[in-house]
Amino acid sequence: MSEKALDYLKDNRERLLNKLSDFLAIPSVSTDSAYKEDVNRAADFIVTYLKEIGFDEIEKQETEGHPLVYAAYNGAGEDAPTVLFYGHYDVQPVDPIDQWKSDPFQAEVRDGRLYARGSSDDKGQVFMHLAVFEAYMKTEGKLPLNVKVCIEGEEEIGSENLYNILQKKKEQFQADFAVISDSGMAAKNQPTILYGLKGFTGIEITVNGPDHDLHSGMYGGAVRNPIIALSHILASMKDENEVITVDGFYDDVEPLSDAERKLMEQAPSEDFAKATGIPETVSEKGYTAKEHTMGRPTFEINGIYGGYQGEGTKTIIPSSATAKITCRLVPGQDPNEIQSLLEAHVNKVAPAGVTVEVKKEKLSSKAYKVEPNHPLIKKAATSYTKAFGKETIFIRMGGSIPVVEWIEKIYNMPIVLLGFGTPEDRLHSPNESFPLDSFDKGMETLVYYWHEINK
Repeated sequence: MSEKALDYLKDNRERLLNKLSDFLAIPSVSTDSAYKEDVNRAADFIVTYLKEIGFDEIEKQETEGHPLVYAAYNGAGEDAPTVLFYGHYDVQPVDPIDQWKSDPFQAEVRDGRLYARGSSDDKGQVFMHLAVFEAYMKTEGKLPLNVKVCIEGEEEIGSENLYNILQKKKEQFQADFAVISDSGMAAKNQPTILYGLKGFTGIEITVNGPDHDLHSGMYGGAVRNPIIALSHILASMKDENEVITVDGFYDDVEPLSDAERKLMEQAPSEDFAKATGIPETVSEKGYTAKEHTMGRPTFEINGIYGGYQGEGTKTIIPSSATAKITCRLVPGQDPNEIQSLLEAHVNKVAPAGVTVEVKKEKLSSKAYKVEPNHPLIKKAATSYTKAFGKETIFIRMGGSIPVVEWIEKIYNMPIVLLGFGTPEDRLHSPNESFPLDSFDKGMETLVYYWHEINK
């Protein structure tokens, strides 16, 4: 069955790339209300394509924001498994536009890559799934398993309405397992099973001092400086060994097993120093940089501001100072509990002479991990290896995909992360691109995988 689908994809490659280019030409920027109609057009593109493929049920579901596209195919029979495929059709803004070498919404192939906003994140990868469904339907008249589709238009703005929809329409989206292609591989043409994601949470700290900026000569020595107070607070939260010093922060961390540390050691990794321009890497004491990024929690100060920022000197004691903090979490840690621990620490160490406000980040998520030897994961690894001609590696990722935790929490189903992006794709940046190798071999992987699932 899979050979006919593979031949169809090869014979129709140029037509499919042109169709993908039409999809990429729609500026579905969800963060900017000026593009609301374009976001809607992108949803319509998917609806039309699903109709062309031959799905049984197709529904464009309106939300309080951008629409979600639901579809279902039940032609494989009651005994066949059902997969929930999730993706998103919205994209990031293109700014700064002057750094693009070509029009971000006119796809262009250069040096074996397809350049356009959304080519990798996530329109290109969503399209690959739809193209594979098309290949099966046009050659066999059916899919090898039952499929439910959930493609949203709000991922880039935190999936604001998705959780409530998944919870409210639980029966509609219920499946045996889920597949998500909104991630990537460790290196170009290196098949990679992503079996774990970090969770996410954060806080914003504002230190308030006097009710207005003060002359530093007149009040220095009598009034505590909010920027200095904030600096003391921040310095108390993490030491020089990259160990987080907030009481209780590590209490529920699931330790890394020897087997996992071996998997991480075997996984290829970018040269962090070379890629970032730093003199050397630093990581939590007792762990390598790869182990820390993949499997240990982090604490980062993302921004800090207060006082005079202009040219020259302005001799003031500023009235306030603010810092934004985020943490990537690992299995065992609860985002709400971590926020409470951070807040308690801030209140504990806050010096006299100032008041402190802590604002908790609303968008939080738990970490996700599936066992690498799960049958669904092993079949995915076999399919990857067959398509790319290389042994599949297993890694955990330092990033977070909140929908993964939501699907696990609501549906209690295993989730397979089948990503085909590469570290060079420049997600969210000018000149986003996607390797044509990933386009071809990724669809080949999907053909093999759907066939393997129903064997």
